[in-house]
Amino acid sequence: MANVKFFSGEQLPLEMHKVRIIQKLYLPEIDQRLEAMREAGNNTFLLKNRDVFLDMLTDSGVNAMSDRQQAAMLLADDSYAGSETYFRLESKVKEIFGMNYFLPTHQGRACENIISQVLVKPGTIVPMNYHFTTTKAHIVLNGGVVEEIFMDEGIEVESNHPFKGNMDLDKLSGLISENGPEKIAFVRMEAGTNLIGGQPFSLENLDQVSRICRSHHIPLVLDASLLSDNLYFMKIRDPQCADLSIRDITRKMAELCDIVYFSARKLSFARGGGIMIQDEAIFKKFQTLIPLYEGFLTYGGMSVREMEAMAVGLEETMDMDMINQGPQFIAYMVDQLVKKGIPVVTPAGGLGCHLDAMRFVDHIPQNEYPAGALASALYIVSGIRGMERGTMSEQRNPDGTEPLSAMELLRLAVPRRVYTLSQVSYALDRIHWLYENRALIGGLRFYDEPSVLRFFFGKLEPVSDWQERLVAKFKADFGDSL
Repeated sequence: MANVKFFSGEQLPLEMHKVRIIQKLYLPEIDQRLEAMREAGNNTFLLKNRDVFLDMLTDSGVNAMSDRQQAAMLLADDSYAGSETYFRLESKVKEIFGMNYFLPTHQGRACENIISQVLVKPGTIVPMNYHFTTTKAHIVLNGGVVEEIFMDEGIEVESNHPFKGNMDLDKLSGLISENGPEKIAFVRMEAGTNLIGGQPFSLENLDQVSRICRSHHIPLVLDASLLSDNLYFMKIRDPQCADLSIRDITRKMAELCDIVYFSARKLSFARGGGIMIQDEAIFKKFQTLIPLYEGFLTYGGMSVREMEAMAVGLEETMDMDMINQGPQFIAYMVDQLVKKGIPVVTPAGGLGCHLDAMRFVDHIPQNEYPAGALASALYIVSGIRGMERGTMSEQRNPDGTEPLSAMELLRLAVPRRVYTLSQVSYALDRIHWLYENRALIGGLRFYDEPSVLRFFFGKLEPVSDWQERLVAKFKADFGDSL
């Protein structure tokens, strides 16, 4: 890993790559941004990309590919069955992870669908270090129940714990003892827990979870979509990994698991996904569903060009200089915001910088979706699109009551190798201004609320005229500046 110190003493993230292709950006005027937010129903998912300046909604499918990935796409063997592209990808997957079987899918949630259909039965339980929205939906649709058994520090917004994504081992053992191992469909560990700030787990914790699962013959499933971030943090924070290469850490993680799946939109920067399996019996059950839901076994609903890029991207994930840029940019954002007294999840995790809406807009009650309101406000004053990760991302209980999220976060994802430090500085400036004027921000309420995954396409409206007052203050402070 490159270790570069600055003579000035500053700690700045230094990209170990150069930009060869650019895409022009457009920053709409603030009145246009207000109108765009109204049309989108205050849901950043429904904004048109033409109205977005910096898209920090997600790092899924929007990371920059490398020159070697782009070149590999020209080698694709576009065959329906038996494609050489598939065998190149399969070979690379087995080389890196060492697992026996590989099945391609069109993306990560397709993996979740297949895993849940085979392993989840009505009344079974899936313990996990924290849920992801689509994962939970697939488990529930198949009659299962999700039990989150994260460590207590996991939902402490401010912390210095290096591995807040760890699973609580005592809670896991107690859950198995109370319900019996036959009631546990599988145990799921998510690398870089998405909904609690991209926080990693340690290799030791994964090892202990694996020991518990194997003693009870319970499958251990790893969601490796954010594996690259978790690998980075293991390497720099975990003494157990200090003398291991990224490749060594990856292999050790895979050896501890029965099933590993991933969204290639995050891991490898391609558009697709895959499932790796150790056991032949489970593989055959999964295999029958691939042609039904995805495509033939050697393309799984993916473009073969993306599969070639995926093979190269997985190899590049083994290079610390290729995976460190995202976490370093995120750490820079977090450090700068902490210096300004702006509430943010610490320590810096992967995926993105997470603003703590619970403290940022502590005057907004949770049933008025403070993280969603903050996402709306930030877009209006900056053109930056973030993602609500709080109560709005949950769904109502069967009786119609609103389950309040343990955390209210505005996630500002940092797509890998996409934005420059000056663009990050612009984001920091607008967040700082918004924090100084946070009293102007008000809540939201649904006027079009889907029953499932409402945060994707539900629509909300402000509870007052707070958006107009926010725009007026922006104009008073910035004049004709965008």
